[in-house]
Amino acid sequence: MEDTFSNLATYGYIGLFLYSLGGGFVALIGAGVLSYMGKMDLQTSMAVAFVANALGDVLLFYMARYQKSMMMDGLRKHRRKLALSHIMMKKYGSWIILIQKFVYGIKTLIPIAIGLTKYDFKKFAILNVASAAVWTLVVGLGSYYSGEPLMKLATLIGEKPWIAPIILVVFGGSLWLYLEKATKKKKY
Repeated sequence: MEDTFSNLATYGYIGLFLYSLGGGFVALIGAGVLSYMGKMDLQTSMAVAFVANALGDVLLFYMARYQKSMMMDGLRKHRRKLALSHIMMKKYGSWIILIQKFVYGIKTLIPIAIGLTKYDFKKFAILNVASAAVWTLVVGLGSYYSGEPLMKLATLIGEKPWIAPIILVVFGGSLWLYLEKATKKKKY
Protein backbone atom coordinates (compact mmCIF):
# COMPACT_ATOMS: atom_id res chain seq x y z
CA MET A 1 0.00 0.00 0.00
CA GLU A 2 2.89 2.34 0.82
CA ASP A 3 4.33 1.68 -2.67
CA THR A 4 1.03 2.83 -4.19
CA PHE A 5 1.18 6.11 -2.27
CA SER A 6 4.82 6.55 -3.23
CA ASN A 7 3.94 6.06 -6.90
CA LEU A 8 1.06 8.52 -6.60
CA ALA A 9 3.38 11.10 -5.11
CA THR A 10 5.82 10.50 -7.97
CA TYR A 11 3.48 10.10 -10.95
CA GLY A 12 0.17 11.41 -9.59
CA TYR A 13 0.59 14.92 -10.92
CA ILE A 14 1.44 13.65 -14.40
CA GLY A 15 -1.62 11.40 -14.38
CA LEU A 16 -3.77 14.24 -13.06
CA PHE A 17 -2.55 16.50 -15.86
CA LEU A 18 -3.19 13.94 -18.60
CA TYR A 19 -6.60 12.97 -17.25
CA SER A 20 -7.64 16.60 -16.75
CA LEU A 21 -6.97 17.40 -20.40
CA GLY A 22 -10.19 15.56 -21.23
CA GLY A 23 -12.17 16.18 -18.06
CA GLY A 24 -10.40 15.29 -14.87
CA PHE A 25 -13.39 15.16 -12.54
CA VAL A 26 -12.51 11.81 -10.94
CA ALA A 27 -8.77 12.52 -10.92
CA LEU A 28 -9.24 15.85 -9.15
CA ILE A 29 -11.51 14.23 -6.58
CA GLY A 30 -8.85 11.59 -6.03
CA ALA A 31 -6.14 14.25 -5.72
CA GLY A 32 -8.30 16.16 -3.23
CA VAL A 33 -8.74 13.07 -1.07
CA LEU A 34 -5.03 12.20 -1.34
CA SER A 35 -4.24 15.79 -0.34
CA TYR A 36 -6.53 15.37 2.67
CA MET A 37 -4.52 12.26 3.56
CA GLY A 38 -1.27 14.21 3.18
CA LYS A 39 -0.05 12.19 0.19
CA MET A 40 -0.31 15.00 -2.39
CA ASP A 41 -0.26 18.79 -2.22
CA LEU A 42 -3.70 20.34 -2.69
CA GLN A 43 -2.50 23.61 -4.24
CA THR A 44 -0.23 21.83 -6.72
CA SER A 45 -2.98 19.34 -7.60
CA MET A 46 -5.49 22.12 -8.20
CA ALA A 47 -3.00 24.13 -10.27
CA VAL A 48 -2.18 21.11 -12.44
CA ALA A 49 -5.86 20.23 -12.94
CA PHE A 50 -6.74 23.86 -13.72
CA VAL A 51 -4.05 24.27 -16.38
CA ALA A 52 -4.81 20.91 -18.01
CA ASN A 53 -8.58 21.41 -18.00
CA ALA A 54 -8.39 24.89 -19.50
CA LEU A 55 -5.80 23.76 -22.06
CA GLY A 56 -7.79 20.65 -23.04
CA ASP A 57 -10.93 22.62 -23.89
CA VAL A 58 -8.98 25.25 -25.81
CA LEU A 59 -7.32 22.47 -27.83
CA LEU A 60 -10.72 20.89 -28.59
CA PHE A 61 -12.08 24.28 -29.69
CA TYR A 62 -9.00 24.90 -31.84
CA MET A 63 -9.15 21.44 -33.45
CA ALA A 64 -12.84 21.86 -34.24
CA ARG A 65 -12.28 25.32 -35.68
CA TYR A 66 -9.22 24.61 -37.82
CA GLN A 67 -9.33 20.85 -38.40
CA LYS A 68 -13.05 20.42 -39.11
CA SER A 69 -12.75 17.56 -41.58
CA MET A 70 -10.60 15.49 -39.22
CA MET A 71 -12.89 16.21 -36.25
CA MET A 72 -16.06 15.43 -38.20
CA ASP A 73 -14.68 12.04 -39.27
CA GLY A 74 -14.30 11.11 -35.61
CA LEU A 75 -17.70 12.51 -34.65
CA ARG A 76 -19.86 10.70 -37.22
CA LYS A 77 -21.27 8.37 -34.57
CA HIS A 78 -21.97 11.29 -32.25
CA ARG A 79 -23.86 13.63 -34.59
CA ARG A 80 -27.01 13.63 -32.45
CA LYS A 81 -25.04 14.41 -29.29
CA LEU A 82 -23.27 17.18 -31.16
CA ALA A 83 -26.67 18.53 -32.20
CA LEU A 84 -27.75 18.39 -28.54
CA SER A 85 -24.65 20.40 -27.69
CA HIS A 86 -25.67 23.06 -30.24
CA ILE A 87 -29.17 23.19 -28.75
CA MET A 88 -27.71 23.58 -25.27
CA MET A 89 -25.49 26.40 -26.54
CA LYS A 90 -28.52 28.23 -27.89
CA LYS A 91 -30.51 27.62 -24.71
CA TYR A 92 -27.85 28.56 -22.14
CA GLY A 93 -25.60 30.87 -24.15
CA SER A 94 -22.12 31.45 -22.78
CA TRP A 95 -23.10 29.80 -19.47
CA ILE A 96 -22.77 26.44 -21.18
CA ILE A 97 -18.98 26.85 -21.01
CA LEU A 98 -19.22 26.74 -17.21
CA ILE A 99 -22.03 24.17 -17.06
CA GLN A 100 -20.20 21.66 -19.27
CA LYS A 101 -17.31 21.46 -16.81
CA PHE A 102 -19.62 19.73 -14.33
CA VAL A 103 -21.67 17.50 -16.66
CA TYR A 104 -20.08 14.21 -17.56
CA GLY A 105 -20.96 13.11 -21.08
CA ILE A 106 -20.97 16.53 -22.74
CA LYS A 107 -17.63 17.76 -21.40
CA THR A 108 -15.74 17.16 -24.63
CA LEU A 109 -18.61 17.82 -27.03
CA ILE A 110 -19.40 21.40 -25.99
CA PRO A 111 -15.97 22.89 -26.86
CA ILE A 112 -16.10 21.02 -30.18
CA ALA A 113 -19.62 22.27 -30.89
CA ILE A 114 -18.60 25.83 -30.03
CA GLY A 115 -15.50 25.51 -32.19
CA LEU A 116 -17.66 24.52 -35.17
CA THR A 117 -19.59 27.80 -34.88
CA LYS A 118 -18.40 31.36 -35.40
CA TYR A 119 -18.02 31.92 -31.65
CA ASP A 120 -15.15 34.29 -30.88
CA PHE A 121 -12.00 32.41 -29.83
CA LYS A 122 -10.83 35.08 -27.36
CA LYS A 123 -14.22 35.17 -25.65
CA PHE A 124 -14.24 31.37 -25.44
CA ALA A 125 -10.70 31.29 -24.03
CA ILE A 126 -11.48 33.87 -21.33
CA LEU A 127 -14.74 32.19 -20.30
CA ASN A 128 -13.08 28.78 -20.43
CA VAL A 129 -10.24 29.86 -18.13
CA ALA A 130 -12.71 31.41 -15.68
CA SER A 131 -14.87 28.27 -15.81
CA ALA A 132 -11.85 26.02 -15.28
CA ALA A 133 -10.95 28.08 -12.21
CA VAL A 134 -14.47 27.71 -10.77
CA TRP A 135 -14.49 23.98 -11.57
CA THR A 136 -11.08 23.49 -9.94
CA LEU A 137 -12.06 25.35 -6.79
CA VAL A 138 -15.42 23.59 -6.41
CA VAL A 139 -14.21 20.06 -7.13
CA GLY A 140 -10.73 20.36 -5.60
CA LEU A 141 -11.76 22.04 -2.35
CA GLY A 142 -14.99 20.04 -2.19
CA SER A 143 -13.15 16.73 -2.37
CA TYR A 144 -10.49 17.92 0.08
CA TYR A 145 -13.04 18.95 2.69
CA SER A 146 -15.08 15.79 2.01
CA GLY A 147 -11.97 13.64 2.41
CA GLU A 148 -13.16 11.75 5.48
CA PRO A 149 -16.57 10.64 4.08
CA LEU A 150 -14.99 9.79 0.71
CA MET A 151 -12.36 7.66 2.46
CA LYS A 152 -15.13 5.86 4.39
CA LEU A 153 -16.94 5.22 1.10
CA ALA A 154 -13.74 3.84 -0.43
CA THR A 155 -13.27 1.59 2.59
CA LEU A 156 -16.87 0.36 2.32
CA ILE A 157 -16.40 -0.40 -1.38
CA GLY A 158 -13.14 -2.17 -0.55
CA GLU A 159 -14.93 -4.36 2.01
CA LYS A 160 -17.96 -4.94 -0.22
CA PRO A 161 -16.67 -4.82 -3.81
CA TRP A 162 -20.08 -5.66 -5.28
CA ILE A 163 -21.19 -2.08 -4.48
CA ALA A 164 -18.85 -0.49 -7.07
CA PRO A 165 -20.44 -2.12 -10.14
CA ILE A 166 -23.90 -1.18 -8.86
CA ILE A 167 -22.85 2.46 -8.49
CA LEU A 168 -21.26 2.44 -11.96
CA VAL A 169 -24.28 0.80 -13.58
CA VAL A 170 -26.71 3.24 -11.95
CA PHE A 171 -24.58 6.29 -12.83
CA GLY A 172 -23.66 5.10 -16.32
CA GLY A 173 -27.19 3.90 -17.04
CA SER A 174 -28.70 7.20 -15.92
CA LEU A 175 -26.29 9.13 -18.12
CA TRP A 176 -26.94 6.83 -21.08
CA LEU A 177 -30.74 7.10 -20.66
CA TYR A 178 -30.54 10.89 -20.47
CA LEU A 179 -28.40 11.15 -23.60
CA GLU A 180 -30.62 8.68 -25.45
CA LYS A 181 -33.75 10.60 -24.52
CA ALA A 182 -32.22 14.01 -25.24
CA THR A 183 -30.87 12.98 -28.64
CA LYS A 184 -33.78 10.80 -29.74
CA LYS A 185 -35.40 11.75 -33.02
CA LYS A 186 -38.82 13.25 -32.41
CA LYS A 187 -41.74 11.71 -34.32
CA TYR A 188 -44.38 14.19 -35.37
